[in-house]
Amino acid sequence: MKKYLRDFLLAILAGFSIGLGGTVYLRLKDAFTGGNVAGALLFAIGLFIICTRGYNLFTGKACYIFDNKPKYLLFLAVVWLGNLCGCMLMAGLEKLTGLCGTDSEINVTAREMVESKMDSSLLSLFVLGIICNVCIFVAVNGFAKCPHDLGKYLSLFLGVSVFILCGTEHSIADMYYWCISGVIFEDFGQSILRLLTVSLGNVVGGVFFPVVEKICRKLSEENK
Repeated sequence: MKKYLRDFLLAILAGFSIGLGGTVYLRLKDAFTGGNVAGALLFAIGLFIICTRGYNLFTGKACYIFDNKPKYLLFLAVVWLGNLCGCMLMAGLEKLTGLCGTDSEINVTAREMVESKMDSSLLSLFVLGIICNVCIFVAVNGFAKCPHDLGKYLSLFLGVSVFILCGTEHSIADMYYWCISGVIFEDFGQSILRLLTVSLGNVVGGVFFPVVEKICRKLSEENK
């Protein structure tokens, strides 16, 4: 039980960190020409904190399902819930400030984004979730395995900025956007359905490279 409590708390910190990245993205998104690019680059602060501090982020941990035993699925469920709580915490704190409220603040920008996602088909969200976590795998695996510091941090910043600028779907970032916009509290059922759909797509995208690479290694061994 203590292990899962620890996992849950580290997941809250990860969700909070992603909320921080989401905040800077929303602040810059419509602020000036090129704001999307700057916001996409600075959004990487969230994954930077998570990877350097060892927090639990669902999209990163989902890349390693096939490297673990079946009970890993329970771990992922705990992390997913913790990430959601962390995003809610970040959004709740921001609701107490001047960051939210007027026609030009972050909650309004987030609502426009979320309403577009609510209008999207589940298939679209699922596929965009797959593409997103291919980028996240590149980011977290590159950070873990690249022998050079420059390569580690380039992996993070390129992986994150590319998935944002491509318009893909990151389930934990979406949790924050749903929370800060308030939509999750207005239509909880549809919100959770869409977040789960994106999450499933993230799982598929996260294991895509590892699984195909494993198949290629087996084929190479068989040809020797």
